[in-house]
Amino acid sequence: MADAEPTIRYTVQAGKPVVEVGGAWTVFSLRGFRAKAAKAREAAGSAKAARLVDASGVKRLDTAGALEILELAGGGPDSEIKTAEKAHADIFEVVQKNMCEAPPERHLNWFAHWLEEVGHNTVNLYHQGINLCEFFGEILFVFVEACLEPRRFRLSAVVRQMYEVWVRALVIVGVLCFLIGVVIAYQGVQQLKQFGAEIFTVEAVGIGMFRELGVLLTAIIVAGRSGSAFTAQIGTMQVNQEVDAMRTIGLNPVEWLVMPRIVALVISMPLLAFWGDMTGLLGGAVACTFYLDFTFVQFFERLRDTVGPWHFYTGMIKAPVFGAVIATIGCFEGLQVRGSAESVGQLTTRSVVESIFCVIVLDAIFSIIFLLANV
Repeated sequence: MADAEPTIRYTVQAGKPVVEVGGAWTVFSLRGFRAKAAKAREAAGSAKAARLVDASGVKRLDTAGALEILELAGGGPDSEIKTAEKAHADIFEVVQKNMCEAPPERHLNWFAHWLEEVGHNTVNLYHQGINLCEFFGEILFVFVEACLEPRRFRLSAVVRQMYEVWVRALVIVGVLCFLIGVVIAYQGVQQLKQFGAEIFTVEAVGIGMFRELGVLLTAIIVAGRSGSAFTAQIGTMQVNQEVDAMRTIGLNPVEWLVMPRIVALVISMPLLAFWGDMTGLLGGAVACTFYLDFTFVQFFERLRDTVGPWHFYTGMIKAPVFGAVIATIGCFEGLQVRGSAESVGQLTTRSVVESIFCVIVLDAIFSIIFLLANV
């Protein structure tokens, strides 16, 4: 049986305006009621809202209907409601308690808005750092457990990840470092020629590639390539609830998903950094043969005589640390994905930005430490 249509009638009782409502006041029966309410006010000869509502004739009521009735009566919490059923009175009471005006729109000038954004970003950065430290502690705990039980190291997964992050990255790392070596040599020749010291271009290329550029460029490439891949892979598993399924059957995602990727990148980063150093030196040697009266043999002999081994070691010391940081951030952001593919894209971008930022900060810290140690 169809619900009776809602009825509205404005009257005056004891000198007070009253709105009488009846029928069914539900979300399904309120279509077109506003026009009916306007006609009822015109028929009553007054558009003034009544503060007393007589809802004794209401047969069916839900929160949508109660809200519309209260708006007819002025919409305030002080409106008096008369009902025939306690259930209807309870609905009106709940709706009245939750009725409130929308907060006024804030109009901030650009400076206040900028300060607010900076504050929000600072707080978010603080919480992000706390969560990342907590995740790093969990990784250390799992790593210690795996060291006590070596069979928990999944060597096949580590080898597979090393193939992805090391072997398949050799070409792009080699090409970019080779070109950077050419650029350093060219700039060195152009600037040092003014002082008749262009022969020191060899030292500029060797020290620059060994200490900073080789490992730093490699880390940035790995962050954009492998770090983002870690986030996307684990994030997609989060969206598909595969990580939740692993937890349900008693598998630790940190041990099965995170540890193999971190171990693979810690091992692969020094190998990639070494490859980047060699290709960068090759690029510098090629440039020197064009711009200086040098041969390949002379370039590498001078490099051997003037550039000490510690310049090479400083870059190699940084490499595994950078690899651990990139892999940790990539996996951490992947596990933060919630609900949608859009979240995967956002956190993948954040992973790359955070990884590059942390790598550059760590590189500056290493530089200060080596400077103080006179290395």
